[in-house]
Amino acid sequence: MVKYGLITGMLLTLLAVLGGCVPPEGAEEGGFDWTLIIFIVLLVAIFYFLIIRPQRRQQKRHQELMQELKRGDKVITTGGIYGIVDSLSDDSVVLKVESGGTIRVARNSIAGQRQEQ
Repeated sequence: MVKYGLITGMLLTLLAVLGGCVPPEGAEEGGFDWTLIIFIVLLVAIFYFLIIRPQRRQQKRHQELMQELKRGDKVITTGGIYGIVDSLSDDSVVLKVESGGTIRVARNSIAGQRQEQ
């Protein structure tokens, strides 16, 4: 959150500096102002590198995890349930939990594989 606050502050400062430039005396007014275009391009680039690109990378890793999932893998769900994959289907996974019982969860709710401790 601090990162986004700093970026917002820098963008507002950049807008104030670029937008507050006064044309020199004798210069024509009413010409095309490139500062707005530059600001919009910078804003789009920052959003791409801070939000869109990392989200795509995370989605790709999750998709790879779903494809590589197999019986016997130790996993954790997004709800915080630890279990071992007992069986797989196209849209769900049956997990064996510590108590010996099994539960069926949506395949996309698998957050990741557990590391051996």
